[in-house]
Amino acid sequence: MKQSHRWQRSLILCLLSLSVVAPIVFVSRRLQVLTRDGRKEFLDELSSVYRTDPLKLNAIEQEDREELEGPKQVVYKENDFGSKFSDSSENFDDSEDSRIEGSRNNLLEKNVSEIDHDETQDQEAQPKELCSTGRDQKKFNVTVMHNENIKTHSQRNTDEITKVTEKQSSSTLNQHHQISRHQSRRATNHTVMEIKDQIIRARAYLGFAPPSSTSHLVKELKLRIREMEHAVGEATKDSDLSRSALQRMRHMEASLSKANRAFPDCIAMAAKLRAMHQNTEEQVRSQEHEVTYLVHLAARTTPKGLHCLSMQLTSDYFALRPEDRKLPNENKIHDTELHHYAVFSDNVLACAVVVNSTVSNAKEQEKLVFHIVSNSLNFPAISMWFLLNPPGKAAIHIQNIDNFEWLSKYNTLKEQNSSDPRYTSELNYLRFYLPDIFPTLNKILLLDHDVVVQQDLSTLWNIDMNGKVIAGVGTCQEGETSFRKMDMFINFSDPFIAKRFDVNACTWAFGMNLFDLQQWKRHNLTGVYHKYLQRGSNMPLLNSGSLPLGWLTFYNKIMYLDRRWHILGLGYDSGIDSNKIEQAAVIHYDGIRKPWLDIGMGRYKSYWSKFIKFDHSLLRRCNLQA
Repeated sequence: MKQSHRWQRSLILCLLSLSVVAPIVFVSRRLQVLTRDGRKEFLDELSSVYRTDPLKLNAIEQEDREELEGPKQVVYKENDFGSKFSDSSENFDDSEDSRIEGSRNNLLEKNVSEIDHDETQDQEAQPKELCSTGRDQKKFNVTVMHNENIKTHSQRNTDEITKVTEKQSSSTLNQHHQISRHQSRRATNHTVMEIKDQIIRARAYLGFAPPSSTSHLVKELKLRIREMEHAVGEATKDSDLSRSALQRMRHMEASLSKANRAFPDCIAMAAKLRAMHQNTEEQVRSQEHEVTYLVHLAARTTPKGLHCLSMQLTSDYFALRPEDRKLPNENKIHDTELHHYAVFSDNVLACAVVVNSTVSNAKEQEKLVFHIVSNSLNFPAISMWFLLNPPGKAAIHIQNIDNFEWLSKYNTLKEQNSSDPRYTSELNYLRFYLPDIFPTLNKILLLDHDVVVQQDLSTLWNIDMNGKVIAGVGTCQEGETSFRKMDMFINFSDPFIAKRFDVNACTWAFGMNLFDLQQWKRHNLTGVYHKYLQRGSNMPLLNSGSLPLGWLTFYNKIMYLDRRWHILGLGYDSGIDSNKIEQAAVIHYDGIRKPWLDIGMGRYKSYWSKFIKFDHSLLRRCNLQA
């Protein structure tokens, strides 16, 4: 048995070998015959066919050596052109394709006609060239040069055809891609919105059922609502949805179909949806009011860490002996040749940032004198801070508003009806009593405590104010977030106001203002301020706050500075250009979102926090961080 299998295997191998070797032998034999006999026969037949006059052969050989190469004709076929852009242009408009194809065919026909005309000229010139002598040879060379020019011109036309065609195709492709991107971007949340619509419809159907209903359909709808809410979660785009969301959508649609058959009354359904819409709008308005209230409450509340710091500094201040409470360089506070800065604040860290930023950017620190005015509650804390952290070569003078005995006779805040401490704080209205606070000074630069100085301000002291009392940055440029108009805060329906003021007059901002105190005294502007303050208390003349009072008091007494001196809006506008912020001399966190509050805008906090050393032992003890 084994021997028979062996013989069968040997026979199969022999047959396989024969099938491989036989074709090789046959082909090699045939190749030898062709190589030996076929070459000679082929050459004989070729010579007999092309046997001709030797003179013509010489001419043909010469022409072969100098023959012009015809221009490469670019002929587009419909299939080739379509296949090139098949992946990107499946949905092109037919009119656009026909327009491109028509322009391409016109150009190609023009090019081909020129080429045919050139070839005809070549064929007419060739017999004359073959029969010419030396003079004809010269004429032949001229013809060759002419043909080369024609060739160059034809090639240029062909290139232009290709460029025009590609440009038209690429422009159409770009338009198609832009439309596709717009449609895809518009439809990225289509499924999410559809899921939310299904949930609303399901709740509307549940509203038709009795409150205590336990039917199968009610249970099914409640189950589908929970499933869909879990599926959508906090997703805002279709890509955020899970894979099971589509399957749950189909289940919800089936349940809604059942509910539609159970409650077929369309009028009742429309009324229910209208009621739900009104209820939702009312909830949104209520939540908006609540958010506004909470934000303003947070703006008025002192953070825990800042309160801790103030209490710690106050305790340390009263632990000092009276002779140790004196600040350095107090002999400079009345020197009119120096640069005097005023800050009215009850915030320790805010005062520290204003002083530190001004000193760090000043070219001549020894010329700086800071006058800080605070209330009796925060006066010890601010004094202790600058005793521990003196401002380099600059002088600092801290005063308590309760020591201004002359202020009580004015009753400045008796007429203010606002409950907002920003409007009722005495510190906010001290700006109208600068000549009384600093009777020996000629000029002073008033800085709000929510600003940061980023450049040297010494050049402001050399500005010629031309008899004006105040210098500041205008806020009358439309389109800017800081844009203000007079009638936004002042009641121009009052004839007294309408006769004396122009509603279109350019407004300006507090925050960084240079005052000429001598001109102030000459115009008795403190008396003007009290006149408008008294009139506003008797009738609705203006909104609460010091800004509209400033516009009336310093009307036509303002010199406008370049906008780069003072950038506004860092306390309410999150879209300010970072380049403008970095180029500004002073940045102002006006608004309620101050940088020392938790509600402050994180994008702008670094400009403020870099002027505070948060590794200070007191700041670490009170858990104050950047």
